[in-house]
Amino acid sequence: MKNLLVPIDRLSDFDEIVDVRTPLEFAEDRIPGAINAPVLSNEERVIVGTMYKQVSPFEATRVGAAMVARNIAMHLDTIFAGKPRNWRPLIYCWRGGKRSGSMTTWFNMIGWQARQLDGGYKSYRRDVIERLVALPGRFRYIALIGHTGSGKTRFLKALDAAGAQTLDLEALAAHRGSLLGALPGCPQPSQKAFDSALVQALSGFDPAKPVFVEAEGRRIGAITMPDAVLANLHIASCVQVEARREDRIAFLLQDYGHLFDDPAFFKAQLSKLVALHSRERVAHWHRLIDENARAALFAELIDHHYDPAYRRSNQALYTELPHAAHVLFRPNDADSIDQAKALLAQLAETMPALG
Repeated sequence: MKNLLVPIDRLSDFDEIVDVRTPLEFAEDRIPGAINAPVLSNEERVIVGTMYKQVSPFEATRVGAAMVARNIAMHLDTIFAGKPRNWRPLIYCWRGGKRSGSMTTWFNMIGWQARQLDGGYKSYRRDVIERLVALPGRFRYIALIGHTGSGKTRFLKALDAAGAQTLDLEALAAHRGSLLGALPGCPQPSQKAFDSALVQALSGFDPAKPVFVEAEGRRIGAITMPDAVLANLHIASCVQVEARREDRIAFLLQDYGHLFDDPAFFKAQLSKLVALHSRERVAHWHRLIDENARAALFAELIDHHYDPAYRRSNQALYTELPHAAHVLFRPNDADSIDQAKALLAQLAETMPALG
């Protein structure tokens, strides 16, 4: 099998990447673009692992081999039935062992030019970790900083539509970043999957152009930001995104109004703020939820929670904030792309090195 092993830096040499791990392993993280053709199901892997420990390695291997053979046969009749003679797949499993080796052997016996990823997913994961250290420092960043409700994420999307190079960390993390930032019906990815998506995004950027990004803390929901990303964001050039208070309230009514659809969850989230505020204030917010007093509640959260939290965090972390360019954003208006183009023109004049 030595001549069938290829290193991680040859991923682009192949027509398709096939992940033969279980669906659960695949769901946690995988090489971008890979398809899942498990040679053991979630349940079968548990059975084989238990036999390995409780019966014997030989019996576990014998039973597992029969399972693998049946599953490969099924995939040949379905997923791979229409693949051409000159198809070149790269196969990988957890650490480049028997699971990927079995499929690679069978594919080559059929006549396909299949190869096995040396070290499997573990080698890919090591590569991701190494690249998360090196990649972030290759780019110049412009951080959008502003109070909650000022529409920074919407402005970032408008900048992208206007032709700027943008990194949407909250989209990668499937979370808006605050206590109430969970997206309805959209679970967050695993940390590993977030890391993979971040590496893929960074790898597609042009180092000659600045990267616009929203200012973030160490955590976006359950996701932890890599140290190298945070270090580079904290020294980034800054744009202070400002919005009128009434616009911020209207924006929060749009983006967070769904929280009123589940009052119990909304109250539970706000109850986590008791240590920062008081039981009396949180109880008052609970009453506003019961009264469906949406605008009143968001106004109070702006005044008593979000704005004080902003003053405690960003001003200390972002060293270039005192020199920030300022923009008054109207997040609820339909001309957000025109507003983004105006900012880009402003930056081209005031920060020519970043234009």
